[in-house]
Amino acid sequence: MAIPEAAIDPLAAKFQAVFPHLDERQRRLVMGAEALSLGHGGIRVVARAAGVREGTVSRGAAELEAGEAPLGRVRRPGGGRKRAVEVDPGLRPALLAMVEPDLRGDPMSPLRWTTKSTRRLAAELTAQGHKVSADTVGDLLREEGFSLQGNSRVLEGADHPDRDAQFRYINDQVKAHQASGDPVVSVDAKKKEQVGEFHMAGREWQRRGTPVKVRSHDFLDRSGAGLVIPYGVYDLTENTGWVGVGTDHDTAAFAVATIRRWWQAVGQHTYPGARRLLITADAGGSNGYRTRAWKVELAKLAGEIGLEVTVCHFPPGTSKWNRIEHRLFSQITLSWRGRPLTSHEVVVNTIASTTTRAGLRVRAELDTAAYATGGRISNAQLQALPLRPHDWHGDWNYTLLPQQFEQVMAQHTKLFDQPSPEFAWLCVPKVTGIEPDQWATLVRALGAVHEDQRETQLHQRRGHARKTATGGGRPPRLTLVDRLIALFLHDRLGLPQTQIARLFHAAPQTISIRIGEARKLLESIGQRPRPAAMRLRSLDELRELLPDRPVTGRRKIKKAS
Repeated sequence: MAIPEAAIDPLAAKFQAVFPHLDERQRRLVMGAEALSLGHGGIRVVARAAGVREGTVSRGAAELEAGEAPLGRVRRPGGGRKRAVEVDPGLRPALLAMVEPDLRGDPMSPLRWTTKSTRRLAAELTAQGHKVSADTVGDLLREEGFSLQGNSRVLEGADHPDRDAQFRYINDQVKAHQASGDPVVSVDAKKKEQVGEFHMAGREWQRRGTPVKVRSHDFLDRSGAGLVIPYGVYDLTENTGWVGVGTDHDTAAFAVATIRRWWQAVGQHTYPGARRLLITADAGGSNGYRTRAWKVELAKLAGEIGLEVTVCHFPPGTSKWNRIEHRLFSQITLSWRGRPLTSHEVVVNTIASTTTRAGLRVRAELDTAAYATGGRISNAQLQALPLRPHDWHGDWNYTLLPQQFEQVMAQHTKLFDQPSPEFAWLCVPKVTGIEPDQWATLVRALGAVHEDQRETQLHQRRGHARKTATGGGRPPRLTLVDRLIALFLHDRLGLPQTQIARLFHAAPQTISIRIGEARKLLESIGQRPRPAAMRLRSLDELRELLPDRPVTGRRKIKKAS
């Protein structure tokens, strides 16, 4: 029985609506089912309606009549193009040799020092004769267990053998202080930040297409507000923070000033019965265990507040274990993410608004004071500190006692007014012609005049006010008293400058200059050495003049040849 031509149009409409939702095999089976339902001549009609070959429809009908189970896929197993690794067995080893040059293959791989992106890898493999696409390279890498990964910051270099023991010691000290009701704080300086319309890492909610506009470069604006230095004090017991926002230099004086302000504003009210204060700090920076100024400033603080100040430093390279890093500083960073620090007020208010669900509270204060750099702390000054090293690692753990040591420090501050230890034996009336009390008065007067003249000369040379602390820089080769001794030896006793140069282990030209400076200094107060009746010509005669005062110190007088 012939199928009427009128049946072709409805079939064509049905196929046109259904086929876009079917894959190749499903379309073939649908056409086969329609052909079987039409009977004799159905294959030709369906082929004309679907616009395909009659063989395709016949194949679909045959598959249905065979009663095969659903395949769950478009093609039969084994169909389609072979994988690249099957066609090219050397592709996988070549790829692994590129991505792991240290473990396999040639260590001089062309991609050892370049970015190993899938496109670069595919291009290099193709150049070696392994034609492959970037997508295939990515698939192979994932099959081999590779993934895109960043660096893992876990390598810490050589560990100190007492690192873990120091951690335990700090933990014991913290528990002991907290048990007795004494404050325990963690201190450190946060990363310096530029004030102005500069980029800040992180993202913040804004209307789409309206980001906060900042400068295209982060060059420091010398005419702007400059940098801010947040120095934090974190109370481990109360979960509170105090941040001093400095605008000058990150010095030990600034660090201790922040601790002092925390104690005056918060600490003494929170711990009214405290007898001691424990500070945990890292090993470097303005609060490092090798920083002498840090210990001097803490000794002053201990004397002011009347508490024993104990400091426990974390071993070198372990500062990230300091509580302030992940309890306070990390939260501050989150607070100003994506927000330019356009002014000091923004910095202070943003820090002060930092909170956590654990109850963290932070107070911030702007510190515009100037902190001089370049100060020097002598060995004598360091030894004068009321510092008691602990039995365990006294360099990392020590206690500053609340003693008044200003007078002791003052005695060691103006070392320029003191003779060098190896020349102190020359400060006698036989050389100077002046009694000891008058000599001390003369030295003090000349010291004041010398300091005034020196500051005036330095100011004229710099063209601006001093930026470093008084006494900074290299210590003088000869102190003021050494120069006066050389002057009296030459002008009063007539000792030749060449012999004086041998005595002071200096060049004759240096001795000549220093004697001239001392002579002008002495004349500025209306005095000059009175020549003695005795005249010395050699160091042997000087030795004979002072037989009861042997040479002491590191240097010895050499006999004249």
